[in-house]
Amino acid sequence: MREILHIQGGQCGNQIGAKFWEVICDEHGIDNTGKYSGDSDLQLERINVYYNEASGGRYVPRAVLMDLEPGTMDSVRSGLFGQIFRPDNFVFGQSGAGNNWAKGHYTEGAELIDSVLDVVRKEAENCDCLQVFVFYVGMLPFHSKIEAVDVDFDFGLLGSGLTLHLGLFYVFSLAYSILDYLVLLDLYFPIIFLSLSALLEACQQFGFQVCHSLGGGTGSGMGTLLISKIREEYPDRMMLTFSVFPSPKVSDTVVEPYNATLSVHQLVENADECMVLDNEALYDICFRTLKLATPTFGDLNHLISATMSGVTCCLRFPGQLNSDLRKLAVNLIPFPRLHFFMVGFAPLTSRGSQQYRALTVPELTQQMWDAKNMMCAADPRHGRYLTASAMFRGKMSTKEVDEQMINVQNKNSSYFVEWIPNNVKSSVCDIPPKGLKMASTFIGNSTSIQEMFRRVSEQFTAMFRRKAFLHWYTGEGMDEMEFTEAESNMNDLVAEYQQYQDATADEEYEEEEEEEEITA
Repeated sequence: MREILHIQGGQCGNQIGAKFWEVICDEHGIDNTGKYSGDSDLQLERINVYYNEASGGRYVPRAVLMDLEPGTMDSVRSGLFGQIFRPDNFVFGQSGAGNNWAKGHYTEGAELIDSVLDVVRKEAENCDCLQVFVFYVGMLPFHSKIEAVDVDFDFGLLGSGLTLHLGLFYVFSLAYSILDYLVLLDLYFPIIFLSLSALLEACQQFGFQVCHSLGGGTGSGMGTLLISKIREEYPDRMMLTFSVFPSPKVSDTVVEPYNATLSVHQLVENADECMVLDNEALYDICFRTLKLATPTFGDLNHLISATMSGVTCCLRFPGQLNSDLRKLAVNLIPFPRLHFFMVGFAPLTSRGSQQYRALTVPELTQQMWDAKNMMCAADPRHGRYLTASAMFRGKMSTKEVDEQMINVQNKNSSYFVEWIPNNVKSSVCDIPPKGLKMASTFIGNSTSIQEMFRRVSEQFTAMFRRKAFLHWYTGEGMDEMEFTEAESNMNDLVAEYQQYQDATADEEYEEEEEEEEITA
């Protein structure tokens, strides 16, 4: 089973996470006590992607909630779905990070990180079949006559509920020795190995999902510390993050550029897939498209949670063209460092008119590729798509979906790099979101994402040149060299995106021709 362990950190991460669990519970028919109250078997078929089943028929989210102050934890606990979380999975400090990345990463966060990792390990053991498995070989007592011996090989995968029994019959002579059993094991090893491989493959898709912001202290500092620790302990697991970047015009904190740059420095190395979000783009969607006069953080978080739900819908419900986190990464990431994606969701309609609108696949396609629909302040028309993924939900024809994707690429060929042919992946999940007949989630790996990094880098450089606010960080044990390295890494990332934006399919061929001429 393809399980996901969800982690939310800091005030922003916990607020997004709380809204996300409301959406997921609604889709799977789980009420606020953890009991199933849905109306379809499909809701329970793959519920263990996000939930553990507890006693009394209750379903408990596989979630870890962390913060360096208790306030956000209290508000999550007192929220509508606050009682469905495991009480042990709330891990929090008392002092807070004070919007200081160094406090979250090196001092306050470092003191709390072991407690968080303990909870992560406990949850991981319940779903990660590859961590431990027990191999029993039934050894029978000696007998003095020839008989059929039933040797039972039992592969028990801890916490997974998956067991495999092979009943093997073999006739032995009088000599019952260890050697006889070794011969038997050797004889049937290919069968055992194939069965075990199939069993392990069924649960190798366990991965992590992290919600956090990059502008504060806990989500950015402690969030990236936890990601790096998880990477050390589970190096082969997928790490997906939903990262809220500082907005271009609206700033909550003056030191956001420092915190964000130091965080990106970590995410480049330790995350597999980063969904880039920012509040200003989400506000624009609420104003322009949803026609909300005074959008709240709740409205913004609902947009994010709809996207988060769409990314994993193919794991949770049956579909015609399925996708998962690893398939997504393989199709979206042509170069390992370029794993920062812009995301979108369709349909986005004003409240009240949603149920009256007749949705079609072409309409969904048009809206999901619209620049105004992107949830980060980067315009895809200013760059080129390296790759993209379109995840549709609802009853529709895969043929129509494929035709629409081809149309988009043909009509907008200048916005796609020509040296990656067929670079749009599509998937179709049969079950639509609650209250909609059709929906789609968009994930794009566009070179225009560099606009986000450029903007943060310019603000970082302006302050760092004067060493403004630096004493708050060096006072927590940081060195100025870390700032220089982080700035350099982010500038390198921008340069890489620009390099592939400018690259053409003929360049490599021309370089080869030049080399041949030189050697001739």
